[in-house]
Amino acid sequence: MRTFGVDEIASADLIVDATYEGGRRGGAGDDPLPCLVGVSTGGGFRYRGRLDQLELVVLTSNKRDPDWPDALDRETGIYTYYGDNKTPGRELHDTPRFGNSILQRVFADSEAGKNGRRRVPPILVFSSAGTRRDVIFLGLAVPGTMGQSGMEDLVAIWRTRDNSRFQNYRARFTILRAEAVSRKWLASIIAGDPDPKQAPTAWTTWVESGRITPLLAPRTIQYRRRQEQIPSSERGRDFVQAIHQYFAKDPHGFESCAAELVRMMLPDVTALDVTRRSRDGGRDAIGQLRLGWGASAIFVDFAIEAKCYAVDHAVGVREMSRLISRLRHRQFGVLVTTGYVDQQAYKEIKDDQHPILVISASDIDELLVRSGCGTVADVRAWLERSFASTL
Repeated sequence: MRTFGVDEIASADLIVDATYEGGRRGGAGDDPLPCLVGVSTGGGFRYRGRLDQLELVVLTSNKRDPDWPDALDRETGIYTYYGDNKTPGRELHDTPRFGNSILQRVFADSEAGKNGRRRVPPILVFSSAGTRRDVIFLGLAVPGTMGQSGMEDLVAIWRTRDNSRFQNYRARFTILRAEAVSRKWLASIIAGDPDPKQAPTAWTTWVESGRITPLLAPRTIQYRRRQEQIPSSERGRDFVQAIHQYFAKDPHGFESCAAELVRMMLPDVTALDVTRRSRDGGRDAIGQLRLGWGASAIFVDFAIEAKCYAVDHAVGVREMSRLISRLRHRQFGVLVTTGYVDQQAYKEIKDDQHPILVISASDIDELLVRSGCGTVADVRAWLERSFASTL
């Protein structure tokens, strides 16, 4: 990956996935973004202009807030970003840096036709590089995603902290297919006279027509390695360990938990039944997934195999073959495990194109966080509330 030193960033183009180094003095002045794109120091939301006339918006994520997991799906180009009302005691839009007000404004303008889109400022997305204050440029973004309305792309969600409830935004942006943002365009924006001739084609296309051209980056390796299937944080491993311990004396009880995790992953599941333990035919649960809406929808059957293992315990070829052999015609399978899938088994299902969805320990961690679990106590409370009857 390209790296720009601190002495280069003032004149550098913004290149997707390039690293931009900050200073090395050890203070807030090391932040590279003021020099790089002309915004203020610090904060997840930064902008140029006034709230009613934004010129440029910068979104940053330090990846250190597991309660609010900002994330880029590089395969689809969709960037999920959480607002800045992250503690109780404030109204949704009453935040110090006006981040949620900015989100509300840009999403409203993006839905207001061409004149509205012309008011939407360029949105530059950065993440921490993990070294000091260095940042990685993730891309140029627009509000919303293909095929979704603004009502679905900007949602106020409830969370609980210290027994207090509060709201925050979850916003979905799309990273445009613009491999670079030119310094000339940035300079014209910073000077207060944006030059549309220097803007990336994907940006002008969106402004003029509303058509989103996402930056898609399919995986070159279709199977996930062990480290990708296990939570990277200690808290995530504790979450999964709490589930493993809860069902340690009755692994069959985990089948109901696995079914609920599948519902979290696939919200359009319409029917899901845990099979009887003595007569499950090798399938721990069976269900139907709805594709489409209303009378035109179709339903696809699937089967679940649940494995309540320690986080460092692998599901092997033999266990995966068991699930594959029990899939009926036009069914797909879901393997849910608190561990991970062995590389050989994972590679075989991808190479042989078996329709198997894997929900591993890292996926379980992410599903729990998205559902509002912030602590191990929250996970245990969810288990006791939902699955006490299975033990």
